[in-house]
Amino acid sequence: MLPSCQDTGTAIVMGKKGQYVLTGGNDEEAISRGVFETYTSTNLRYSQLAPLDMYKEANTGTNLPAQIELYATEGDTYKFLFMAKGGGSANKSYLFQETKALLNPDSLMKLLDQKIRSLGTAACPPYHLAIVVGGTSAEFALKTAKYASARYLDTLPTSGNNLGRGFRDVELEEKVHQLTRRMGIGAQFGGKYFCHDVRVIRLPRHGASCPVAIAVSCSADRQAVGKITKSGIYLEQLETDPAKYLPETTDSQLGGEVVKIDLNRPMSDIRAELSRYPTKTRLSLSGPVIVARDIAHAKLKDRLDRGEGLPQYMKDFAVYYAGPAKTPQGMASGSFGPTTAGRMDSYVDLFQSHGGSLVMLAKGNRSKAVTEACKKHGGFYLGSIGGPAARLAQDCIKKVEVLEYPELGMEAVWKIEVVDFPAFIVVDDKGNDFFAELNVSAKD
Repeated sequence: MLPSCQDTGTAIVMGKKGQYVLTGGNDEEAISRGVFETYTSTNLRYSQLAPLDMYKEANTGTNLPAQIELYATEGDTYKFLFMAKGGGSANKSYLFQETKALLNPDSLMKLLDQKIRSLGTAACPPYHLAIVVGGTSAEFALKTAKYASARYLDTLPTSGNNLGRGFRDVELEEKVHQLTRRMGIGAQFGGKYFCHDVRVIRLPRHGASCPVAIAVSCSADRQAVGKITKSGIYLEQLETDPAKYLPETTDSQLGGEVVKIDLNRPMSDIRAELSRYPTKTRLSLSGPVIVARDIAHAKLKDRLDRGEGLPQYMKDFAVYYAGPAKTPQGMASGSFGPTTAGRMDSYVDLFQSHGGSLVMLAKGNRSKAVTEACKKHGGFYLGSIGGPAARLAQDCIKKVEVLEYPELGMEAVWKIEVVDFPAFIVVDDKGNDFFAELNVSAKD
């Protein structure tokens, strides 16, 4: 009914076909058909954009194409790994071209400390973090990191040999996991749970190259294995009651008062009230909100470049960076959680200088440029928790309508009505940034 995250991802299928498995030969077409039927018959979101030329794009309306990779192996089984890879976590795949000088404990841990911090919170921690050191090519290092983040390589040996086999360094995994717990970044708003777990893979390398790849899977475990054998078709049994692993938490255990913000008032009144409170203040938002994300922002910038100005709705309402999944029958909204704020950073100073985007709502940390723009123009960035899309649709979003650019599909400009939408003050109008303060205190 409601996906836990509105970004139901790029469909990725990796298959290993045994030599005794016979098919008609066009396996990619059959797998693509399965992806097509899944996305078009359920409440999942279409996120794939087809390039019409170098600059123009259109949503394919099916979530195709999928990323399909098939390999030949021995045996009489067809094995699969299925992943629904969200854009937020995919964007946190990094490659660093290092040298032999990195291969000592001090240098490696210093690099990892620096690079892991740069992941930020935009991809919905707690993360499944994967680190790959080495690799016969840059792309192989990155691919290995992706598979490791899905725990697909957990059965690798735990030591190397003279033949160049890859292995898991379980001792280093624990050291890196402890490192992430001391960073203070936590599951988006502080604490020690920046990572669920860590995988570290060491691969052989060319003597002149030392790639280091880092990848994450978000807190929603969106992968499963499957297989076809002569006796049938099998899919991994996934957890159906994850809540049993969570502690019972009540509102009384959460810090600070919750400030109710009425969004039906003029923008000047909303900003004046927000200005009274420090960063990390908990908010409960009720009223109208405009929804606009990547492509809509680009179109609005085009208006400014043509001298047309921003539409009034960008000035009158808070702007929520999001793109909904399909709406289930009988509900006001499909899953509708926040997208990564950082992708819109380059627009903030420009839009705010024209009176728009003065209150922004999304997930994850922002650049220093956003903090400076908010200080200069009197703006605010409110952070929402990543991963609550289903709950927001069920409990907080009461009305959804397309306002402009309906041809953009999920990237259209929407107007929604929210009730008790949870948020935090992350960046205020005085130049304070909650995440910047968090990083400083963690280093101290």
